[in-house]
Amino acid sequence: MIKRRNMLFASTAVAAGLAGVGAAWWLRDRHETPLARNSSADPFWALEMETPDGEMLKISSLAGQPLLVNFWATWCPPCVEELPLLNRFHQEQQARGWRVLGLAVDQPSAVRAWLKKSPLDFPIVMVGLDGTELSKRMGNLTGGLPFSVAFGASGDVLQRKSGQLLPADLANWAALS
Repeated sequence: MIKRRNMLFASTAVAAGLAGVGAAWWLRDRHETPLARNSSADPFWALEMETPDGEMLKISSLAGQPLLVNFWATWCPPCVEELPLLNRFHQEQQARGWRVLGLAVDQPSAVRAWLKKSPLDFPIVMVGLDGTELSKRMGNLTGGLPFSVAFGASGDVLQRKSGQLLPADLANWAALS
């Protein structure tokens, strides 16, 4: 009887584990798969956001060209680590029409101080803690950082990624436009 009970518990544990792995895999695939045209991104294009300099940037001014949007923060080590990669992507792909936009989920003073030490060639806007909700609306299921979204020139979401970008990600995304 004890052997049978142990087998039942073990079988239940294995089934629950497999279900968890399957759910995580399904969410991962769903999260990183290209979306239909302008699915959850429409409200994004209507936003106007403040730069660290206090100027306003209309997101609609970036429409009509491929755009890589990156949510980051100064207190996020993988975010800070990928910024030079994003800056190189911006420099290399700008001639092909690509733009990069950094959305700082941070305090303006921290972002300004960080940018003084490590300037970037692409625009940064301040989204503060509201950036977490914006990133969730754009497909960031966990709300974690860094989070990136690649839009095509037509405004379609081409790709999304939670976590640090790799050179291969950017090469693949550049080839999509």
